[in-house]
Amino acid sequence: MVTAILREHPELALFLCLAFGFLIGRIKIGTFKIGVVLGTLFAGVLIGQLDIEIPDIVKTIFFDFFLFSTGYKVGPQFFQGFKKNAFPQLLLTLVICLSCLIVAYSVSTFLGYDIGTAAGLLAGAFSESTVIGTASDAISHLNLADAEKTRLINNIPVAYSVTYLVGAASFVFFLTGIAPKLLGIDLVEESNKLAETISGETEYGPGMKSAYQRWIIRAYKITNEKWIGISISEFERLISNKNIVIQRIRHKDQLLDPNPDTIIHKDDVMVIMGQHGIILDSLFSIGPEVLDEELLNFPLAHLDVTITNKAIDGITVKSLRKSSFYHGLMLNKITRENHEIPLESKTVLNRGDILNLSGRPAKLEEAAKEIGYLDRLSPETDIIFVGLGIVLGGLLGLLSVTLFGVSVTLTTSGGALVMGLIFGWLHSRTPVFGRIPEPALWIFDNVGLAAFIGLVGLAAGPSFISGLKETGFGILLAGVAVALIPHIIGMYFGRYILKINPLILLGAQTGAGTSTIGLKAVQDASGSKFPVLGYTIPYALANILLTAFGPILVGMMS
Repeated sequence: MVTAILREHPELALFLCLAFGFLIGRIKIGTFKIGVVLGTLFAGVLIGQLDIEIPDIVKTIFFDFFLFSTGYKVGPQFFQGFKKNAFPQLLLTLVICLSCLIVAYSVSTFLGYDIGTAAGLLAGAFSESTVIGTASDAISHLNLADAEKTRLINNIPVAYSVTYLVGAASFVFFLTGIAPKLLGIDLVEESNKLAETISGETEYGPGMKSAYQRWIIRAYKITNEKWIGISISEFERLISNKNIVIQRIRHKDQLLDPNPDTIIHKDDVMVIMGQHGIILDSLFSIGPEVLDEELLNFPLAHLDVTITNKAIDGITVKSLRKSSFYHGLMLNKITRENHEIPLESKTVLNRGDILNLSGRPAKLEEAAKEIGYLDRLSPETDIIFVGLGIVLGGLLGLLSVTLFGVSVTLTTSGGALVMGLIFGWLHSRTPVFGRIPEPALWIFDNVGLAAFIGLVGLAAGPSFISGLKETGFGILLAGVAVALIPHIIGMYFGRYILKINPLILLGAQTGAGTSTIGLKAVQDASGSKFPVLGYTIPYALANILLTAFGPILVGMMS
């Protein structure tokens, strides 16, 4: 009964696959989480035993959404990576990814694996599920019988499912346990050394944040004669060199929004915003703190501003705070490629970075004009932008070149990735168009990929068990080899040739390995966010290289 319903209405099978896949993805084995990708693959294989057919075009649509969103997210940092100071990270990523391709080809040739198994090995060991799609497309264009193409394509998820588990686990163990010993470092000590120039904060789970507040707002009654009769600007200058801001004043029965020339009178009550330490250390002498609810009850905006101004690109947080337009604002956090980076005076800002600022609405609006684009938290997605990007990417993907005697193309999906990079970069420069809110981006990214992987599992389901038996247990060792050998090469190359800081190096290796799990593990082991400073640029480049390596590996193995 159930089988008949699912075969007659295959769309129900897909949503069932997503539901079970996300459920399985929540399972943890120790500190290792199964994850949505592997969960939906397992769910697809299980439901696929019922021999349910879904048109391939559905898989392509979801894959296009996923690849476009991936490019959109990493586009700003991808192009940022071509700046001179990012060259070491780019070169490291190139070495690691090329090593991965060579090792995957060598191991597959030595063990006699077919093209599909080799592609699955590359995709799983390096946690790059996009290879499944691009390699499948490349195989479908080979001059082979349809039955053989189907067999090879179905072998990809078999190898992927096994090598993803062993690859991810061995990579995390290597980065946190073996690599520090080989480099002769202690991750926590290295983090403390790096903190002398850059400082991070503790990362908390969703819905939680530190009880410590960097900026606080208090009301003080001015009774000390020293501060009476001077202007607001003079007061702020004398108190810790403008590290405080006067937001409002009660003068007798009047509530005033002061300007720099406003004069302070005896018994005025001032609302002062400042860093916690400044408030405690410097304001006790001006007069008693008071509770004035009416005075303290005023609007304070908390909004994101994307850096688009070339004058801001490349300056430090310290320099930003010295800018005249910044006065009156609080900088709460900096986000780069969906990752929060350390907020410290020496942190360098890039175009495309998102600054979360707090301040009076009018002041924030004024500053946003100097910094870039103010995100007004609209829930709307620019579907014109998304649709046009995927169409242009698809047209680009139709172009082909001959490599190893095989016609290799980006495919429409690969073109969507490239155009996502370009459109994501364009949005970071001109955010007035091309907005994709974070929730919508999450749907495109996570559900797009999960649906694609689930459909791959559904198609491979009937032959999955036989394919796993045919591959044998040697695939486990192959997965470890492909996962670790490139990173061992990259570790020594990055540390002793490129001279990259070891903590930043390990973060860069997680980016080159497209492993968010690895990044989180290194951050936890070191107790800091610093590794993310090496993650973003390698992650952007590795996504492009490894996606392109799918068809290249197919050509090499043909």
